[in-house]
Amino acid sequence: MARSLVIKATAGADGPERCNQAFTVAAAGVASGLPVSLWLTGESTWFALPGRAEEFRLAHATPLEDLLAAVLSAGQVTVCTQCAARRDIKPDDVIPGVRIAGAPTFVEEISTEGAQALVY
Repeated sequence: MARSLVIKATAGADGPERCNQAFTVAAAGVASGLPVSLWLTGESTWFALPGRAEEFRLAHATPLEDLLAAVLSAGQVTVCTQCAARRDIKPDDVIPGVRIAGAPTFVEEISTEGAQALVY
């Protein structure tokens, strides 16, 4: 069984390099054929909304919307329940394929045998 990656992005435009690193590693994991779950928390939560990833730019980095699309194509993208609530983001507001879930789901994913959790 392949090791799975559970990646938590804790930064958005407020920490562009950390944010981009989380999305880049998630997309690389998908490209490598690994099961990937990308969690959007804190300011990265905004990238679950249509059009928001397209607004993010970082020099010498793959566009965030391309990285997000790669993860959505074969992985799971989740927005933290509390982070969504603090930003008044509802399930119908997010990009198709993105779910909203809480800490119990995150703990379940990182506790799975073979899971590697990374936080950026």
